[in-house]
Amino acid sequence: MANEHPIDPELVRELATLIAETNLTEIEVEKGDLRIRVARAPAPAQIAVPVQMPTAAPPAPAVLPVSVAEPAPIGAKSAAAHPGAVVSPMVGTVYRRPSPDAKPFVDVGSRVEAGDRVVLVEAMKTFNEITAPRAGIVTAIFVEDGQPVEYGEPLLLIE
Repeated sequence: MANEHPIDPELVRELATLIAETNLTEIEVEKGDLRIRVARAPAPAQIAVPVQMPTAAPPAPAVLPVSVAEPAPIGAKSAAAHPGAVVSPMVGTVYRRPSPDAKPFVDVGSRVEAGDRVVLVEAMKTFNEITAPRAGIVTAIFVEDGQPVEYGEPLLLIE
């Protein structure tokens, strides 16, 4: 059986180079019956954790508080540095559900395992699954269905 359309390795190399140079996750070329799709997994989002240098401690208060206050809710901007933050690996539109009539992938209070799909980010007509980097409970969701998101923007928090 003869192959009518041999794959041009040079074309595949050029497409791979184009993906690397433009930071795309996939590219597809079609000519007649021949279709070549080159894809790569997006790089995992890196979270920068600020390091504070030790400073002189302020004097201890004379009286310690008796009651313990509830922790303040984490805002979306400060959440990006949180170790449980799931951030958008790309610019696009976030979808919390697989289709408009389906229930969301996760809600606040949902238990997730590492690798569970938590949202979709659509970029250039391609839906990219965003998965939980670790197991835990979803404690905050910072995005709404159909909302545009930026690279590095916090989507949700898993603790």
